[in-house]
Amino acid sequence: MSRIGKQPVKVPNEAKVSLAANTINLEGPKGKLSHSYHPDIKIEYDQQNRQIAVKRSLDEKYQKALHGLTRALIANMVVGVTKGFSKNLEIVGLGYNAKVQGKELLLSLGYTHPVHLAIPQGIKVDITNPTNPAKLTVSGADKQMVGQFSAVIRGKKPPEPYKGMGIKYEREVIRRKAGKAFTSGAA
Repeated sequence: MSRIGKQPVKVPNEAKVSLAANTINLEGPKGKLSHSYHPDIKIEYDQQNRQIAVKRSLDEKYQKALHGLTRALIANMVVGVTKGFSKNLEIVGLGYNAKVQGKELLLSLGYTHPVHLAIPQGIKVDITNPTNPAKLTVSGADKQMVGQFSAVIRGKKPPEPYKGMGIKYEREVIRRKAGKAFTSGAA
């Protein structure tokens, strides 16, 4: 049996769970999430103990993988609707900055034009420091969407290895390269 899949998911009091045909819906203070799961997987919700149990019908390799995956996705949904997820990014570079205008993120990254990114539904972008180094916080209830939008932002100007300019995650370590070596003396 899957070590992860057999563990029940505890549901806090502020979250509401509803099950429909192969779909689980969770609602909490941070938002609403739903997930459609495979028909071979069965989900049971114990209202008295406030636990979600994930079970599988077969013991084949594919169902074992689905068992652990489904349980992990549901656990992430529970954390997402109650606490939420966030990623912190830093924009390092002279003249680089970030602004939020309505439902759009404007990034000035040294190009001849500003980079416009539409902020997806359910994602919130906070800017704590707009200039060098600019600090962004991407937050939301869906772990996958938070990570994906953070990766899209980072992909607009990944950090370069010589000066470290670009967009990086908060605790990301950039392996730096040595620049040109200067030798004095004529040949």
